[in-house]
Amino acid sequence: MNGVNSSQPPARSAKPRGRRLTAPERRESILRAATEVFSETGYLRGRTSLIAARAGVSEPVIFNNFGTKPALYAAVLERAVMSVCRTLREAALGGESVPQVLGRFLEPAHVERFHRPGAIGFLFADASTLTSDPGVGEAAGEYLRAFAAELADLLRQGQAAGGIRAGINADAAAWWLLSMVATRAFRATAMPGADSLEADLTAMTLATLTTGI
Repeated sequence: MNGVNSSQPPARSAKPRGRRLTAPERRESILRAATEVFSETGYLRGRTSLIAARAGVSEPVIFNNFGTKPALYAAVLERAVMSVCRTLREAALGGESVPQVLGRFLEPAHVERFHRPGAIGFLFADASTLTSDPGVGEAAGEYLRAFAAELADLLRQGQAAGGIRAGINADAAAWWLLSMVATRAFRATAMPGADSLEADLTAMTLATLTTGI
């Protein structure tokens, strides 16, 4: 999909060959491997032994670099949220209107790809189930709030430009959008006629938020 392309899976981890990794390179390789594992299995089933194997290091190296599994997950989630926020921001700065950016981001096929295991959107749905977890709940809530804040800023930008309805509460609308994205997997398994209704949900959402696209 052109424009907003936040459904791309994380780059596969790769260890440079023929030389010893620097400390920043080792940390980066661990983050890449952890992003792969957590976006495929979620936090609870993501094993640090598998992350270590993919990064080509021992488990103690992971803990030496990140301290704990929750801290590693928080670093992965921060990177994923910042990546999607940057993609949305760049699309808006690149000449697309805010309604166009939202339309691309909420397009059902894009949201479906965004949530496939292995794609970074899977992390958002996973994080939304962990906000009460004593280990990672605080970090999950923090980065979901950061994503909602980015969406709210985007909506306010659209209001200033005239594409988003002036009477819309941007903060409330941002959480509405984030909730739609986070609950896609639930709808896919429970909602009859999911493909058709997803398209209708997207159209209704855009019609409610925008002044016409």
